[in-house]
Amino acid sequence: MSTVVVFDAPFVLESGAILPEVRLAYHTWGELNDARDNVVWVLHALTGSSDATSWWPDIVGSGRPFDPSKHFIVCANMIGSCYGSTGPTHIDPSTGAPWYHTFPLVTNRDIVRAFQLLRDHLGIDRIDTVIGGSMGGQQALEWGVQEHDRINRLIVIAANDQHSPWGVAFNAAQRMSIEADQTFQEARPDAGQAGLSAARATAMLSYRSAGLYNSRQRTAESLLTGYRAESYQRHQGSKLVQRFSAHSYYGLTRTMDAHDIGRDRGGAGAALRTITSNTLVVGISTDTLFPVYEQHFIADMIPHAKYRTLLSSVGHDAFLTDQQHLATLI
Repeated sequence: MSTVVVFDAPFVLESGAILPEVRLAYHTWGELNDARDNVVWVLHALTGSSDATSWWPDIVGSGRPFDPSKHFIVCANMIGSCYGSTGPTHIDPSTGAPWYHTFPLVTNRDIVRAFQLLRDHLGIDRIDTVIGGSMGGQQALEWGVQEHDRINRLIVIAANDQHSPWGVAFNAAQRMSIEADQTFQEARPDAGQAGLSAARATAMLSYRSAGLYNSRQRTAESLLTGYRAESYQRHQGSKLVQRFSAHSYYGLTRTMDAHDIGRDRGGAGAALRTITSNTLVVGISTDTLFPVYEQHFIADMIPHAKYRTLLSSVGHDAFLTDQQHLATLI
């Protein structure tokens, strides 16, 4: 079960909007050593939670690369989400009602700054390793730019320096699906569920490869209806509806779209060159959402960074599905 801490001071977002307070739900595993130099901070992806052992069991756990017997591991739920941290379904203290559609845009810069509040709360000065994949990888990069002198090692997986027009277009199509659900305009926590289901089905096309679909979802015999691929899409949409909020999904896709490591910093190259942490960048061979040339650019710009490729037929989601292979790279 996660722990929740509330920071009751006003939190000014990059947009200029203000959150009256920030709640952060988080998990920890292991203990700080006497030298206080064994901290590993795990950053989750778009619909992830702070329970990293539930979605990265081959990366975080006993005998894994990040082992509680050796490391003090922290994973916090990003603001804007719906797993305990401040987000659209929480109460706006200034009104006494849930935020819903009035929840402001948060950026990866805001999310990282919120995590820094938690770091200070936990009495952590330096972090040995910051690791994240996809949206979590974007935040790892952002943290590396903001506090390069406090992080020993960065591991950035399947991420980019700026969200691409291709990625923005996928996210826009998903938000259009949610907007098309008339219930999304209603002020209730379960609003927009049909739209969220359709959005997730669209997202799956960017998370998995065409080769994987064609090999696993092929219908055994020629049919006029009842295709396995369609059943799979509907199943994936239904699964997400059971555990996630359309309000959070809508907002966090906007957060991802706003990701630009070089904004107001002289461009991506200039920003990335300020990172002094030992950096490993991992690309996924079949990733079409975050193609490997995006990770090559990051590795080329960060001084002394190393690049490795995760060979997989899965596509973008390989950082979640091919964990044992990933563990050998990090």
